[in-house]
Amino acid sequence: MKNSSNKHFDVIIIGAGLSGIGVACHLKRNCPNKTFAMLEGRSNIGGTWDLFKYPGIRSDSDMHTFAYSFKPWTYHKTISDGATILKYLNETIDDYELKKHLKLNHWISEVSWNSDENKWAVVGKDNESKEEIQLTCNFLLSCTGYYDYDEGYTPDFKGIEKYKGRFVHPQKWPSTLELKNKDVIIIGSGATAVTIVPKIADTVSHVTMLQRSPTYVGALPNKDVLAKFFKLIFPKKIAHKIIRTKNVLLDMVFFNACRKWPNTMKKYIVKKAQKELGDVPVHPHFTPNYNPWEQRFCLAPDGDLFKSIREGKASVETAKIVCFNKTGIVLESGKELAADIIVSATGLRILPLGGVSISIDKKPILRR
Repeated sequence: MKNSSNKHFDVIIIGAGLSGIGVACHLKRNCPNKTFAMLEGRSNIGGTWDLFKYPGIRSDSDMHTFAYSFKPWTYHKTISDGATILKYLNETIDDYELKKHLKLNHWISEVSWNSDENKWAVVGKDNESKEEIQLTCNFLLSCTGYYDYDEGYTPDFKGIEKYKGRFVHPQKWPSTLELKNKDVIIIGSGATAVTIVPKIADTVSHVTMLQRSPTYVGALPNKDVLAKFFKLIFPKKIAHKIIRTKNVLLDMVFFNACRKWPNTMKKYIVKKAQKELGDVPVHPHFTPNYNPWEQRFCLAPDGDLFKSIREGKASVETAKIVCFNKTGIVLESGKELAADIIVSATGLRILPLGGVSISIDKKPILRR
């Protein structure tokens, strides 16, 4: 948006990821006479699905519930790769003619509400033209996500400066990183680690998932047979609605069963994991000390993580890290793990509202 000083909109959306695009679609569908702009600080739409480039980046919930209710998910995989999700988002932008509302490279630094004028002032910079952005609106929606796009969270590992190998955080995955025939350690046991391990297992010499404590991991078929059947006999929108309702209800039943009968469900989940692992013992690596759904539940599409471990291409260590040394990591037990590459899949840095500073009638409410 060049020379956009003092331009006014009914609605401004900050962020063009999954939520921002969804809001824009709802405005087009339900408020066709409202003017709006969708401001994206980066050079591409998609948010998470464009930012993250680590191997295997994918959804960790089924796409019939993760996708929009108003745009059917027509792809075959229930748990989808990031590239397909990004394709879906671009299709949505085209379907709802959002490009004319989309302003890329518009990094917003400050918003302020003026009660006398009943409107928001939005200030930032066009990262492409370097021009200042000054806009106003009646309604402002922040769809910026919850984490810092600049860097992920890495614990203060003792002795990390001694390590001579390559140290990587998934949020900043290098496009030139060579994995072939390398020994790799993935620190963490959340969705990112559970995704990366099986994806690189066939390429590297060996990959070890190093976790401080276990996480519940369940195997889920990545192609929904019922969904395929519904798509064959019903129109797309009706099939999507049926599949979405089915999956939401199943998720509710599973969650409530975990909360009501935690011991029974824990035994069931652990038993399923042991079946997937074959002769590899399920304890202690997949037997958490908390009840199911007290923390996030991880999925392994088609049991890919378990398969990699079962076939000996990957292994799991459950232990606390004492320190790094020049070749790898020293565990609390005294055991040393050597690696050419260490990946810290240790989470994200929380950043409310994308770091935008907020003031109400000149009174600061939130400052970065």
